[in-house]
Order: sequence, then C-alpha cells, then structure tokens
Amino acid sequence: MSDQDDMADEWAAAMAEAEPAPLEEFVDESKPISEEEQRKLDAIMDIPVTISMEVGRSNISIRNLLQLNQGSVVELDRVAGEPLDVLVNGTLIAHGEVVVVNDKFGIRLTDVISQTERIKKLK
Repeated sequence: MSDQDDMADEWAAAMAEAEPAPLEEFVDESKPISEEEQRKLDAIMDIPVTISMEVGRSNISIRNLLQLNQGSVVELDRVAGEPLDVLVNGTLIAHGEVVVVNDKFGIRLTDVISQTERIKKLK
C-alpha cells in the first residue's frame, strides 16, 4: 500500500468522525413537486460550483501592492482565531475553522447561513 493510499485512508477515517452540518431543506415541503420540477432540479444538481475559503481581506493602494515582495506581510481585516468565510461562487454560505489531516487542509463548518439570510443578502 502506498503512502498516498495510507493518507487517503486516514483522511477518510477523520472525515467519518466529522458530524454533518445541519442544512435546511431546499424544497418547500408544503406543496408537492411535479415531475417537471423534479427534472429541473435534477438538471442543476450536477452543475459544478466553486467553493472557496476566505481568511480575510485587505485594501491597499497600487503603490503598496507593487512594493510587495517575498517576506512582505499584508494585514487582514480579521483577528487571529476568527472563523473563515466559506463562499460558493462568491456568496457567503457558512463559517468554519481550518483543520489539518495528514498535512492536508480541510474546513469544519461551524455555522451555516440560513437560506432566508442568503436571499436577503442577494436583494
């Protein structure tokens, strides 16, 4: 068995210990879904999205940006230990904390933004 297989097994074991985040239902259960609506939902379920984790942000001038080099430090708008933002296609969906399993980074979701809050931010 290779080192990569060992790491994959250990990663899978660690992920099995993690508890799934409680998510709200996407579909309103008060009305039945027609077959056509179900086909539409099935069609979008395989669309790939980009998920990213944001540690923090900073605004700097172009002058300071051009002066950055190896070893430069950029101060972010977050305090150490504050949760990271989890973004899907640029939209905040959760907060989480960094975890390390076998030298690979992961994120444990600590707070999932509700559907209603996400919709409010879009307006």
